[in-house]
Amino acid sequence: MRRIRVAAAGALTLSLVLTAAACGGGTTGGSGSGSNEQPKTLTYWASNQGASIEVDKKVLRPELDKFEKETGIKVKLEVVPWADLLNRILTATTSGQGPDVLNIGNTWSASLQSTGALLPFDAKTFEAIGGKDRFVDSALGSTGMPAQDPAAVPLYSMAYALYYNKQMFKDAGIAKPPATWDELTATGKKLTKDGKAAIGVEGSNLSNNIHQVFVLAKQHGADFFTADGKADFTSDGAVAAVKQYVDLMAAQKIVAPGNAEYAQNQSLSDFAKDKTAMVLWQTASATFKAQGMNDDEWGVAPAPVPSGKPGADAQTNSMVAGINMAVFKNTKNRDGALKFVKFMTSDREQVLLNKTYGSIPPVKSAQQDSAFNAPALTVLRDTLATSAAALPQVPEESQFETVVGTAVKNLFADAAAGKPVTTESVKAELDKAQQQMPKK
Repeated sequence: MRRIRVAAAGALTLSLVLTAAACGGGTTGGSGSGSNEQPKTLTYWASNQGASIEVDKKVLRPELDKFEKETGIKVKLEVVPWADLLNRILTATTSGQGPDVLNIGNTWSASLQSTGALLPFDAKTFEAIGGKDRFVDSALGSTGMPAQDPAAVPLYSMAYALYYNKQMFKDAGIAKPPATWDELTATGKKLTKDGKAAIGVEGSNLSNNIHQVFVLAKQHGADFFTADGKADFTSDGAVAAVKQYVDLMAAQKIVAPGNAEYAQNQSLSDFAKDKTAMVLWQTASATFKAQGMNDDEWGVAPAPVPSGKPGADAQTNSMVAGINMAVFKNTKNRDGALKFVKFMTSDREQVLLNKTYGSIPPVKSAQQDSAFNAPALTVLRDTLATSAAALPQVPEESQFETVVGTAVKNLFADAAAGKPVTTESVKAELDKAQQQMPKK
């Protein structure tokens, strides 16, 4: 997800939603609502992709006006902050008072799919928006459970990379960014001095915690779920992954203790203000620019791996990040909703919107546009194509983000307070998290 926010409260309530009969959202009857017979209006909940909600409105409104001019369908736009989005969606699945079309974080796809509220994209539905084969395979991997028709389609694709401050590296006599974790630690110790830290983290940002430890678990040959979808949080590899991440603060001391409280992109602000020399993030260029940082002040490199080069399995160095677009199943303007999805995933809109937001088009033909050949975007594009893995596509994914993300948050709090973070303490936190998961 772009501009990650914590949606903990919504994730905690999801287990209740999953047991209820979801009635979906969509335009309801009344003045101005759309229908297949009289497609006058669509309601669209967009996620906050830009530096602010107002920025998103300025980006999206002209495009929605184009859609209205082409189709006669007016789109009522609401940009929903990430902190509120999951809660809003969950409420809509039970109240029926939701939008026709909405953006969702791609990691939520399977969880929201299991509510039954989203329109499945079967072969016929994909045909209505131009075909399934238009989309990049890695992006399609985060659209729902593997054995079911996707619950959404990719809209914006992102991957994690290592952003580094060129001047701080130069001042420390460091010639190139680290490619492995050992190199990152060694580099980090040279950069952590004079009140500045080597790398920033978001210790209280549950989703970001999950993204980081999921990748590290892959590198340790582990996953947080078994093949049949059961929670498996206390395996040796999962424990080692969480400890390695928290040890950036606890043992290596290349993360400032204050980062334990970060949850609202403060690590990006610190980077832009030269307080830290590195940050692991997804498509951060637009945020840096919004905070006054020039493009030539920072560089970007693939996120670290244990050794060698990024690739599959133990060489995974990013989760498949991104935003999907979904349609509520009971929309009264299904035809109009699909026309809008087709419009938003057209080559023209994919190039324009992804270029604006600094993300990568998940549509193959749009991805070939020269706008995405810049060095920073090439790193992200190559990562998505070769070394990114989708988070577990299981109904309990949102609970996983909450309980394991909170476990990592608690461990960062311990590290910031000077308490030892041991293998035993990590395993205890993860065991506590596993006990909070639904039993199968």
